[in-house]
Amino acid sequence: MTVVGPFGLSVRDQALEADVQTGLAAVEAGLLDATKSEVPFITEAAQHLVRAGGKRFRPLLVMLAAQFGDPYAPGVVPSAVVVELTHLATLYHDDVMDEAEVRRGVASANARWGNSVAVLTGDFLFARASHILADLGPEAVRIQAEAFERLVTGQILETAGPRDGRDPVDHYLDVIGGKTGSLIAVSGRFGAMMSGADESVTDILTQYGERLGVAFQLADDVLDIASDSHESGKTPGTDLREGIPTLPVLRLREQAARHGRAEDLALVELLEGDLTDDARHAEALAGLRAHPALEQARRDTVRYAEEARAMLGPLPGCSAKAALEELCDAVVHRAG
Repeated sequence: MTVVGPFGLSVRDQALEADVQTGLAAVEAGLLDATKSEVPFITEAAQHLVRAGGKRFRPLLVMLAAQFGDPYAPGVVPSAVVVELTHLATLYHDDVMDEAEVRRGVASANARWGNSVAVLTGDFLFARASHILADLGPEAVRIQAEAFERLVTGQILETAGPRDGRDPVDHYLDVIGGKTGSLIAVSGRFGAMMSGADESVTDILTQYGERLGVAFQLADDVLDIASDSHESGKTPGTDLREGIPTLPVLRLREQAARHGRAEDLALVELLEGDLTDDARHAEALAGLRAHPALEQARRDTVRYAEEARAMLGPLPGCSAKAALEELCDAVVHRAG
């Protein structure tokens, strides 16, 4: 058994491990190349998060999906670079919106250079991703454009909040389906499509990626509450401090509304107050960590991961399929 990729994913097939490791190394080189500019400052800002590391979850999924066709096909690595560049670009923008100070264990770009530089650097990465896409053909451009539209729509829906009468949990799941699920779905789709896999296989891996993406974000929601900064690479409770209602908070509100327990209502009131105060923030974080709502959010994570696993059923048994199944376990494991 060897280890490759994020979360200590184990790969038991030496040929598969070699393919994935070689592919990810090529993606890393492609990311550095794509973030170079004739202007040294732009290179420094654009490579800030690339060099900080990261899970490379989306490129890993591209590499595994490509195993169902020709993993050495020329479009596989560039498509993986595209999805990771797009993801990185959204991180620059997210950190500005959230006023985050830490990302991947280093100072966020906005904390280091200011909001304007961070926003423009994200735009620069989007431009570079588009440049690579142009060489992958009009279908790839269309797929990426649709995913990007979903991603932005998810962000807008999060900002706007649920419309009157809409269940907040359902609204939130739609939000993260767009913000996170869409690009991870494209990762599975690009890997299969660029490798020349059958259309039915491409469809399966797209749907798998969508569900896995939601599970991945829900696991992040749990980590934001339950982990320390060493585990998550960012300050715990960042979403709490910014007033962003992630799933544990929504499940708490749901239970408070349904049962009316005094302790639940008190915790909701605390969460809806000013959490820029460190003492109140710490109290809110401790309250959520001890509340059953956090465990319910973990169960939601498991449910989506199991849906992703079920999507793989029609695929032929092989090492790549086993690795994709294990990826579901690894995502759940992150949520505890």
